[in-house]
Amino acid sequence: MQVSKTRQIAIMGVYVALLIGGQLALSMISGVEIVTVLLAGFAYYFGIKKGLVVASAFSILRCFLFGFFPNVIILYLIYYNLFVVVFGALGLLFKGETTPKNHVIIVVVALVLTALFTALDNLITPLYYGMNREAFAGYALTSLYALVPQLLCTFITVSLLFRPLIKVLKIAVRI
Repeated sequence: MQVSKTRQIAIMGVYVALLIGGQLALSMISGVEIVTVLLAGFAYYFGIKKGLVVASAFSILRCFLFGFFPNVIILYLIYYNLFVVVFGALGLLFKGETTPKNHVIIVVVALVLTALFTALDNLITPLYYGMNREAFAGYALTSLYALVPQLLCTFITVSLLFRPLIKVLKIAVRI
């Protein structure tokens, strides 16, 4: 189904708002988030180009709520755009299908990318702030406390919500 440019822009804008709202709603609980499954579903269904617009807008606009921290902006712009490229490519590779086999691969990729988020943060933040080796190691060690619940949350949300989300996105485009 062909969707007008205006409708595409509206869908992307609403989705950015959904990502920011989802992040805000769960921001008080360390490691619990919904952005991974939401953005993965969007990129998988709508593709890389639209996904990059949504990921970049989300990465910048969320700063109005959470503050403008350069290391976080750098991290988000790098990570979420890479994330979109991976899930957009998976959507192309799997032709948008969410078979059980594809779903397992999607869950594993989401877990690997979640770990990559922490690894990138452990690299970008210490470099940005010029931390010495001891501070660098301490920062990396403390990030593990958030990584474990993040991985668990990613596993649960992507396992349970990804396939229904794709169905909802297909319906939303037809409305």
